[in-house]
Amino acid sequence: MADPYDILGLGRSASEQEVKSAYRKLAKQLHPDRNKDNPQASERFSDITKAYDLLSDKEQRARYDRGEIDLEGNPTNPFGGGGGFRGGRPGAGASYSGDDFRGFGGEEVDLGDLFEGLFGGGRAGPTGGRGGSGAFGRGAPPPRKGADMAYRLRVPFVDAARLDEQRITLEDGKTIDLKLPAGVESGTQMRLRGKGQQGPGGAGDAIVTIEIDRHPHFERDGDRVRLDLPITLTEAVRGGKVRVPTVDGPVMLTIKPGTSGGTTMRLSGKGFSRKGGGRGDQLVTIQIVLPDDLGPLAQALEGWTDSANPRAAIGT
Repeated sequence: MADPYDILGLGRSASEQEVKSAYRKLAKQLHPDRNKDNPQASERFSDITKAYDLLSDKEQRARYDRGEIDLEGNPTNPFGGGGGFRGGRPGAGASYSGDDFRGFGGEEVDLGDLFEGLFGGGRAGPTGGRGGSGAFGRGAPPPRKGADMAYRLRVPFVDAARLDEQRITLEDGKTIDLKLPAGVESGTQMRLRGKGQQGPGGAGDAIVTIEIDRHPHFERDGDRVRLDLPITLTEAVRGGKVRVPTVDGPVMLTIKPGTSGGTTMRLSGKGFSRKGGGRGDQLVTIQIVLPDDLGPLAQALEGWTDSANPRAAIGT
């Protein structure tokens, strides 16, 4: 199994900022949009994303450094307690399934059975007596269902924002198209009833845990999407229309003359879906980029000095 530090070209003592910088540099080089004819770049992009997801999470990074989990986040000792992925019943946590919701392990408990087992006697028979046989007069328990199967599904950032259907391949080789729930986020669980292991009482369920990939340019902030937008000094001074990427495709944004760096503009309805309906917004923060060759600009400003004090508001 590949090492996340090696994938990002980092040492184990790398800081959070070094991890972030290494990922952003590689993501820009390997993003699928820039390497449509290079499948190896797409695979590498997936690898660096997995590595960044693990190392940017302090708890997960610590667990990896202790040898408790691998790059995929799965336990290195799946039989040492605690459910891992792809087999067995998953651990605590709520799950979605359209018409079904089971919390903390997915087991249904019959309290009547529990108390009858403790104090003796089976269920009342049709004549009012205690029917059945066996210990304490109870009948044989119903056959158990097969074990639940756990899966991890990585979803591209843009697909998650737009709730695009995702295809997952199950253990038996069959594929299913999943409709993502509104408000989906990393850690969201979806239950596929009857898609687990077979047992005497029927099949268990498949539990799919969603992991949303990071994006080299967009950043999620709740139901909002944030983007730093570079513009030229000319565009900042004179204003104009600029092309801005969104999860739904590029749109034109009007820049007012005299726009300062750090200004944040809002694109309504271009964020993530909300559980209660509708979508969040995209927040675009302006970044003014000076030209590489400053000679002509310096010549144009010859003899002119900006006398304003932009730091007056912060007491300097």
